[in-house]
Amino acid sequence: MPEGWKKLMHKHVEFYRNLEGFQKIHFEERCMMFLSETDIVGVGTTVAAIDKIFLSASATIPIFAFADWHYTNLTTINVYPDTFNLDFKTQGPSRNINGLVGTGFMADKMYISQKSLRHGFLLEGDKRNTAIHEFVHLIDMMDGEVDGIPKILMEQQHMVPWLMMMDHTINEMIDGKIDIRDYGATSRIEFFAVLAEYFFERPKLLKEKHPELYDMLEMMFKQDMRKKVKG
Repeated sequence: MPEGWKKLMHKHVEFYRNLEGFQKIHFEERCMMFLSETDIVGVGTTVAAIDKIFLSASATIPIFAFADWHYTNLTTINVYPDTFNLDFKTQGPSRNINGLVGTGFMADKMYISQKSLRHGFLLEGDKRNTAIHEFVHLIDMMDGEVDGIPKILMEQQHMVPWLMMMDHTINEMIDGKIDIRDYGATSRIEFFAVLAEYFFERPKLLKEKHPELYDMLEMMFKQDMRKKVKG
């Protein structure tokens, strides 16, 4: 990793900043490996070094505990200057999409707003990170289904408790009784990704307010995020 990139990573990526020396080197290697395996294409914008840093960090943070992890369901990331619509237009109506991954013609591709990507790291502690959200969707998909149950991360005995936790918490969100972002109540798929944003952005607050949810994500991702993020 170029020295200039390391300085930017240290300044803007709290997870990296709080790693020990040899872990920092490992993180850098994982980021560079990800970039060597993934095409990043600017669509109506120029992809800067900071965008590559943020995308590679977002890919690495959730799976940092898994030494041999590769996103086998991703080949290309298309970066748009701002939010876009389902026709991938950044002007006109219904431009409310910050990031997207999928199947069919969208298989193996991620589409992301450059503005949202940068906000995910420049606005620390707001429980939101679009890129991490989309990478968590990819993790969810890697067992062949996108359903909010990342079987690749879980043992069988944890799946039913996780389903029960998800459905109970979604009902609380619908009733307006909880501090998790509303978008997570639209489906189990989005609940998992939204909760993961909370876990990686504000782990101490999540542990305080929702200890069972925190413990389940700590088990899945094999990381105690409270040691890596102050929020």
